[in-house]
Amino acid sequence: MSSREATMTGTTAGQHAPHNNTGLWSWITTVDHKRIGIMYGITALFFFFVGGLEALLIRYQLITPLNDAIGADNFNALFTMHATTMIFLAIMPLSAAFFNFMVPLQIGARDVAFPRLNSFSFWVFLFGGIFINVSFLVGAPPDGGWFGYAPLSGKMYSPGMNMDFWNLGLQIVGLASLVASFNFIVTIFNMRAPGMSMMRMPVFTWMTLVVQFLLALSLPLITVGLLFLMFDRSFGTNFYVVAQGGDPLLWQHLFWLFGHPEVYILILPAFGIVSEVLPTFSRKPLFGAPFVIFSGIAIGVLGFGVWSHHMFASGMGPVADSAFAAATMLIAIPTGVKIFNWLATVWGGHIELKTPMYFALGFVALFTIGGLSGVMHASPPIDLQQTDTYFIVAHIHYVLFGGAVFGLFCGIYYWFPKIFGRMMDETLGKWHFWTMLISMNLTFFPMHFLGIHGMPRRIYTYDQGLGFDLWNLVSTIGSFMLGASMLIFVYNAIKSAKSGEKAGNDPWDAATLEWAIPSPPPEYNFAQLPHVTSMRPLWDAKYGSHDAPADSSLDVTVAGKHVADLDLVTHVNQMSDEPIHMPNPSYWPIVTAAGPTIMATGVLLGWWLIVAGALVTVFGAFKWAFEPAE
Repeated sequence: MSSREATMTGTTAGQHAPHNNTGLWSWITTVDHKRIGIMYGITALFFFFVGGLEALLIRYQLITPLNDAIGADNFNALFTMHATTMIFLAIMPLSAAFFNFMVPLQIGARDVAFPRLNSFSFWVFLFGGIFINVSFLVGAPPDGGWFGYAPLSGKMYSPGMNMDFWNLGLQIVGLASLVASFNFIVTIFNMRAPGMSMMRMPVFTWMTLVVQFLLALSLPLITVGLLFLMFDRSFGTNFYVVAQGGDPLLWQHLFWLFGHPEVYILILPAFGIVSEVLPTFSRKPLFGAPFVIFSGIAIGVLGFGVWSHHMFASGMGPVADSAFAAATMLIAIPTGVKIFNWLATVWGGHIELKTPMYFALGFVALFTIGGLSGVMHASPPIDLQQTDTYFIVAHIHYVLFGGAVFGLFCGIYYWFPKIFGRMMDETLGKWHFWTMLISMNLTFFPMHFLGIHGMPRRIYTYDQGLGFDLWNLVSTIGSFMLGASMLIFVYNAIKSAKSGEKAGNDPWDAATLEWAIPSPPPEYNFAQLPHVTSMRPLWDAKYGSHDAPADSSLDVTVAGKHVADLDLVTHVNQMSDEPIHMPNPSYWPIVTAAGPTIMATGVLLGWWLIVAGALVTVFGAFKWAFEPAE
């Protein structure tokens, strides 16, 4: 792999300018993990708003009985694309944005293990997201649900290209996540700073590591299912065709073997973020941090043993139902452990109620509601009554919106100063939190009542007099309020990035390594790699190796030194005459990433495009591998 040396003498990051870092081309060719993280974040937020618009159209259709504003076919496409977009194109890549930007900083590394593979991952994700949404432009948006149940997703019942776009697009996006998982596993195991043992890693890095193993182990399962479906639809095989000896339940098993670990892929990054934010703003270490770490690992392991609780209605029999019911009850234990650890962290702390803390506390409350409504469905009789009703819609939104989305916004407000070097507006941030909290509950809590009253999921209209009218109206009003709350965030983010108060290195008085370097970080992150002696190295440097500060004041002395002169902060920002090797920018990852999308297009349009895409992939990878150093 090519690289360049930057000899840095002096004491400021501004003296390090190995190449031109401005202009669109510098972003297209970048292999800097921080820039790739920003591109992941902006792209994911764009898709988040696309998915939100789809949700508003769904709620507009359901605002009154017998409404035909959208129509049945468009409604099918909207609920399919809303879920697909939010899960695969918004929440997962927004988590990846934090993985990319923060993990190397938290472990004291200068980059990820494979910078160009990192770039390749982003461009594959972007092309996959575009591929799925191009379906709208050709009048064939996916319309078979985000779960794509066979045989309804097969050629007999979905003869158009709608589900082909979904099938092929998910294979492309899955490739991006799969290669990224290998990259971060190697990075975390091999590139930690001297002295950073596994149990000295921040909790967010630990949750990132668990997520990467979940991705690496679960994505091949859904890929097999998608390939079978692709061959059934495009090449005449019969994996899911009952009349030819196939089995539609095979799809459900393959899908949910991926689908339930996917829930933890979505929520564990938020667990990690909240586990960083609560200690910072409670002014005390995370209570029982090893228990939080091991419970995260336990969730990852047990998550592979509960998939069939999504299939209680499929007739598996009492033995299988009992086994998966017990496993589902068991997995609630490590989740509950985390909640008690977070509450114990806040209890007795010197709480500072900044916007990230609001979102962290909101996350704990809302995720607990979602978890309680979820563990109910460990009971097969309850699940049989409530499956495919709006009660399940309420549950999953409390987990994924009240949990994952609130946690990710917590991370945005917490790390925005580090990423952009400016503080977000606190007043606007609190307005965003309260409007989002109120409108989220107004939108999704009534869905519990709708489900109990028997309203099925995925119906585009309903008759009067069924008891659905009032709560659908309330839910729709709440959804439009929720959309308005997001506009506050957009205004705050743009305004703060341009003219917010300058942040400094460590505006929150935090404990982990990313806050020891300038904001935004220089390209090389650390002028000299730090030596780590605990899980909270920055607090140890500022306040000694005892627990934590009792207040947020930085005007203290430790071991006779003012905090501004402490060894750790000074050391990692002190330039030396030693050269730092940084990878060169390259456009070959984007060329290589175009290949799989061209191949997927070939499945729809002709074999010659499949061949062309394969050639582009091989050629790009060859040039990437043998690109000379500059």
